[in-house]
Amino acid sequence: MFNLNFFIMKSDSAIKEDVLDELMWQPNIDETQIGVIVENSVVTLTGIVDSYSKKLAAEKAVKNVKGVKAVADDIEVKYGAAYKKTDKEIAKAAVNALKWNASVPEDKVTIEVRDGWVYLSGELKWFYQKEAAVKSIEALLGVKKVVNNITLKQAIEPTEIKSKITKAFERLADIDAKNIQVDVEGHTVKLKGKVHSYVEKDEAKKTAYAAPGVYEVENEIEVVL
Repeated sequence: MFNLNFFIMKSDSAIKEDVLDELMWQPNIDETQIGVIVENSVVTLTGIVDSYSKKLAAEKAVKNVKGVKAVADDIEVKYGAAYKKTDKEIAKAAVNALKWNASVPEDKVTIEVRDGWVYLSGELKWFYQKEAAVKSIEALLGVKKVVNNITLKQAIEPTEIKSKITKAFERLADIDAKNIQVDVEGHTVKLKGKVHSYVEKDEAKKTAYAAPGVYEVENEIEVVL
């Protein structure tokens, strides 16, 4: 039987209801602290939470909701008096967190903390190392935001980047490779095309970053419902 439901776009009100249900479903998120606005399938999150990890968890939860094309995260992070940390304390904790993360090469990342914002800089070889550095800091008490200014550099020529990414897309069940165009200029990859979910768009970006020689990914893939 032919299913017409596949072609029916979810209304903004239906998406909002699903987003609220998903936030309520997550045990580490207090949905009463978060406001949700949906316009043309784009979700804007507002409100105040007491940790940066909760802000990220809310954004991640919304990205998994079917029908969401994009997420604007305007949630603020404000710690209570009992949980406030000085920049010096945050910096010390961040240094230790990176030290104990085996995925991050020692002494390759510089940390600067200003008013609870952690700025990471330095030079690494792989995207997974850059991502690991950020994840090490995100859950630390007192952190309001992590700004990742780490650059990537490899002694690899970019000639085979497009081929490797295309083959990677074809291997993955969660990515519809035929609908994604891969363009490469130097060490920068530009992704274009159409996919059916925000998660698929995000997965395409992560997969492209995993290819040797990729320093930057411009994700211009459109989510079409």
